[in-house]
Amino acid sequence: MKYFLSIYCDEAADARKNKEEQEQVYVAYGAYDSDGRQRGVILSGEALHPSSTATTVRVRNGKTITTDGPFAETKEQLGGYYIIDCKNLDEAIDWAKRVPHASESAVEIRPIMVFS
Repeated sequence: MKYFLSIYCDEAADARKNKEEQEQVYVAYGAYDSDGRQRGVILSGEALHPSSTATTVRVRNGKTITTDGPFAETKEQLGGYYIIDCKNLDEAIDWAKRVPHASESAVEIRPIMVFS
């Protein structure tokens, strides 16, 4: 079954990390990503630019409305994602808890719908 892992982080806290701390995070993600791809679990994944670069689109009464910035003001922002292929939710949880930001923020697991 495929799962979407949403990686949430505190962008302000991440920005306060010094170069060495940031490098440790990059190395941890590199190891996680490499292991998951070698095992055939990680199908894809990307880091995202900060939420300040987001554009939110809404259509109301046929009119397109765009807003600079994220959909909602929150303490934690969506920082990246992985799409993984696991046997079950327990295996997905095992992979989610290994995401580097899981130790300081949150990783949400959602099953991906399959349409026939």
